[in-house]
Amino acid sequence: MSEPGANMDMNDARPASFWRSAGFVALLVAALAGGFLLYAEHRAHLFGALPYLLLLACPLMHVFMHHGHHHGGDSHTGDTGKPRNE
Repeated sequence: MSEPGANMDMNDARPASFWRSAGFVALLVAALAGGFLLYAEHRAHLFGALPYLLLLACPLMHVFMHHGHHHGGDSHTGDTGKPRNE
């Protein structure tokens, strides 16, 4: 009897990917079950906080989507700090 993998060439031996392992499947099932239980038990709290989360998302989106507008490089003011007449 030969051992499993005994005919495998040593150059072809690669460690198994975590994303295809039984451990990943178990972790995924546990995360889904935990997420469902959290949602089922705390749904009222989540929906109560939803308007505040939307208000918090507005300034965060502004900062991250506009990248802070890179102030200081493209100024329309002269050395005095007053707008130029063009």
